Amino acid sequence: MSTRSIFGVLATLLVSRVDAVNNGLARTPQMGWDNWNALGCDVSEELLLQTADLIVDYGLKDLGYQYVILDDCWSNGRNASDNNTLVADADKFPQGMKAVADAIHDLGLKFGMYSDAGEYTCGGYAGSLGYETVDANYFASVGADYLKYDNCYNTGQAGTQYLSSQRYQVMAKALNATGRPILYSLCNWGEDSPWNWGSTTANSWRISGDVYDSWDRPDARCPCDGPDAFNCVLPGFHCSIVNIMNKASFIVSKAQPGAWNDLDMLEVGNGGMTDTEYVAHFSMWAVAKSPLILGNDLRKIQPADLAILSNPAVIAVNQDPLGSSAARRWMYATDATDENGVATIQMWSGALQSTTNSTFSDFVLLLINGGNETLTMNATLADIFIDYGTGGTAKQVSMEWELRDLWANRMNNATAQAIIDASTATGNATTGYNATMVGEGRYNATEMSYEDGLAAGRSELLGNLTGTVKPSGTVIADVEAHGVKMFRMRPVETGLRKRDEL
Repeated sequence: MSTRSIFGVLATLLVSRVDAVNNGLARTPQMGWDNWNALGCDVSEELLLQTADLIVDYGLKDLGYQYVILDDCWSNGRNASDNNTLVADADKFPQGMKAVADAIHDLGLKFGMYSDAGEYTCGGYAGSLGYETVDANYFASVGADYLKYDNCYNTGQAGTQYLSSQRYQVMAKALNATGRPILYSLCNWGEDSPWNWGSTTANSWRISGDVYDSWDRPDARCPCDGPDAFNCVLPGFHCSIVNIMNKASFIVSKAQPGAWNDLDMLEVGNGGMTDTEYVAHFSMWAVAKSPLILGNDLRKIQPADLAILSNPAVIAVNQDPLGSSAARRWMYATDATDENGVATIQMWSGALQSTTNSTFSDFVLLLINGGNETLTMNATLADIFIDYGTGGTAKQVSMEWELRDLWANRMNNATAQAIIDASTATGNATTGYNATMVGEGRYNATEMSYEDGLAAGRSELLGNLTGTVKPSGTVIADVEAHGVKMFRMRPVETGLRKRDEL
């Protein structure tokens, strides 16, 4: 190959990367709602519009949940007389898809759609393989802002990273060619290691088979766990929360602004786990910098679940502008096995944007207790900051640190219930006020971004100061069974600008 040819290929590759990943979208992990986990194929215009109203009424839009994503089963084939354009099911969407998108946009939200990089979708509807340009133009024409792109019926165009990446690149280029900013979310279940090529193609990529509303129940349909999780050949489905988090632990370095490891939709509110487990689930997805896509039926939300999903201090970790995923520093087995024979404890930590004007970053610390009883867990500063020097040699180990509990200020259930009751979208409003009025004092990321709020030291984002950790010290916390303790750590240094909240 000539030198000119080599430079030509390199230029093409560089242009492809800019076109695919540098679309200005998902600079922090995307947030929104998708119908699949709770409702599957039971989709309709009414469902989407009512859910959009609830996202606004419940204050979720103000917290950053902005995408209303329509999953599978929405289409009714193609119109052969109109360039084989996809046709929305008129019974489910009588006003047409553009009218739905317009109504969602009028609320200040964004509209997401679904298709598949195969002949058919997973539900057996028309797929986009071979129709990428036609379908990308359709999505743009109706006003879609997001595409979830699945992996069923892919005609065998998988099995190597090259085959999968090339198949998904076709839609990436077609979306870019429309001129409309459309967030591109790959749903190929972690097949063919998308974390190795996804950042040149899309804004996020699934890392495992479909999530299952269970803390750690083993399921043969979701193979590979623990040390076997890396490069799992068969993604499967019915993957528990702990299974997916274990898979994520090997690839946290692949996440970056504009391109994220997707641990799948949230199960909070679907009824399969306890409140403690849902708090842990939300916390784990947040520190791993996974997209936070609600997967419950908002029309039936319970106050405890709304309180979990509305915690701005935890969301601020997920939306931190550094875009750096926390990493697992250790995992150990314990004797306190649960009913599934599982008992591991884990410690994750990672850098966050400084909120103290220090030269040292804030840090997030997550202690996970997978056992069946409350355990006292310990995390040394040497382990927390091991990336900055082994054997306790990191400069941060010789410093004092504030410890701020990120769940201490969780919304109480009475407030959450008042917000639910005040929503006109539920048809049972009792107060005459909308949810944002009931929730006065809640953080509003549409008025001040998480980045700006952190820089300003907004107390809602910093958690509750519970104490300090002395130099070379240890964080000690009692952690409930199947639960977590989550802290923001801030350096205490002489000469730091003092914050009002301290």
